[in-house]
Amino acid sequence: MNSLYNLSFFDIYKKNALLNKDHCAIHWNEEDISYSDLFSQTCQLAKGISNLNLEPGARIAILSTNHPFFFHLFGAVAALNLCLVLINRRLSPEEVSYIVEDTTPSVIFSDSEMADQAKTLASTHSCLDHCFTIDTSTLYQSPPLTQAVATRSDDPFVIIHTAAVQGKPRGAVLSQENIILSNMQLIHTFGLNKTKTYLNILPLFHIMGVNLGLGTLMAGGKNVILEKFNPQQTIDLIQEQKVSLLGSFPPILSHLLDVIEKGNFDLSSLEIVAGLEMPDTVKKWEAKTSSTFWTMYGQTETSGMISFSEYFRRPGSAGEISLLATVQIADDFDNLPLDTTGEILVKGPLVFQGYWNAPSLNKITFREDWHHTGDLGMIDSDGFLFFKGRKAEKELIKPGGENVFPAEVEKAILQHKAVENVCVFGVPDPKFGEGIKAVIALHPGMELTKEDLIAFTGSLIAGYKKPRHVEFIDKLPETSDGAIDRIKIKTDFS
Repeated sequence: MNSLYNLSFFDIYKKNALLNKDHCAIHWNEEDISYSDLFSQTCQLAKGISNLNLEPGARIAILSTNHPFFFHLFGAVAALNLCLVLINRRLSPEEVSYIVEDTTPSVIFSDSEMADQAKTLASTHSCLDHCFTIDTSTLYQSPPLTQAVATRSDDPFVIIHTAAVQGKPRGAVLSQENIILSNMQLIHTFGLNKTKTYLNILPLFHIMGVNLGLGTLMAGGKNVILEKFNPQQTIDLIQEQKVSLLGSFPPILSHLLDVIEKGNFDLSSLEIVAGLEMPDTVKKWEAKTSSTFWTMYGQTETSGMISFSEYFRRPGSAGEISLLATVQIADDFDNLPLDTTGEILVKGPLVFQGYWNAPSLNKITFREDWHHTGDLGMIDSDGFLFFKGRKAEKELIKPGGENVFPAEVEKAILQHKAVENVCVFGVPDPKFGEGIKAVIALHPGMELTKEDLIAFTGSLIAGYKKPRHVEFIDKLPETSDGAIDRIKIKTDFS
């Protein structure tokens, strides 16, 4: 395999060990770990994992609170061309079991808190040949690994399970290139360098935690790791470690403000807090600290954030489109003009490699060479993105076990000259379990039979995708902003 044009996290670790040697890479439990030590420990772990004789692309799962081991594992997995399954430790045992079943990892690592659950998984899933506890792992071995395995830029690097489709979470596959380029945006946007310090209070199984942690590491800065979010400990570490960057989701800021109200703290080092929050809370936060709150929009499927800005630069927005993302707003048939709400579509090197073991879903998600986020948004005339919620018709229709996306059927139906508008959705069907129904409004004065419409649609798309239930009405109901009111149509015509 030719790795001439590839850059891996192992390469980045190695370079930082040379350029930043004694500079602190990780602060954990009152101990500083230098970049030189981080690289050495990563190579020792990589050597131990290599002795397990895993095939390239084999999955390794981790179920843990925040810990320096995550950073060792990112580097070791990169060195060996393996794939890391980041499991949300907050999930139920059944949900975690599904993720293991879905990705079939050969190895699972856990902290001591999750050790019993990891052992249970190992005993009930035959794919898991090895189970290790982080704090007692014997895998750090010498002599350390010195030569990394060649990789391709699109090789799976991490799998993070995201929003459920048809009731099951789907594993978003991200490559090293996806994450490295996403991190470079963060480095550029937030001005990250070796003088910056990031406090890891967001979990390292979450894409934003991964981005901010590895982005800071790429820039040669310092990662301060907090095992779990604790408001008082967070404030104390910001002071003690001169933290400059923080990630936040509600209600983190509110809890921190409660602590700040009770004491006198020096938070002058803090420059940026990034995430999601309510306007009143942001106002209070910025009034109490010297930091600026940045808002953003992104998905696991877009390797993190694709828009950024200071919160009050364009109130209500999710920021300006980022450097490495091409974004358009579209309905199911065409690109929409500015200031119009539609689905957020993304293309570019930040788009993920697809959902694990879901080729049919990937085909739908990536149709027409765009990643269809399933989120609604609007871009204004200055290029700011506004998030408008989720598409109501996000679920697929499954006639006879096949996957059918309503937009594909609607697009075919709209090609008939008699059709003015259409809404397609799933209905119970005694034969196929779920059937495809089309509610149609014709152009004034035009006529069309159910049989002719079905035959016309079947001539354009696969037979199993054509509607078998058709109803004609004078006009489709609309919402206040002029969009088709899908919820009302489903309620009235199911």
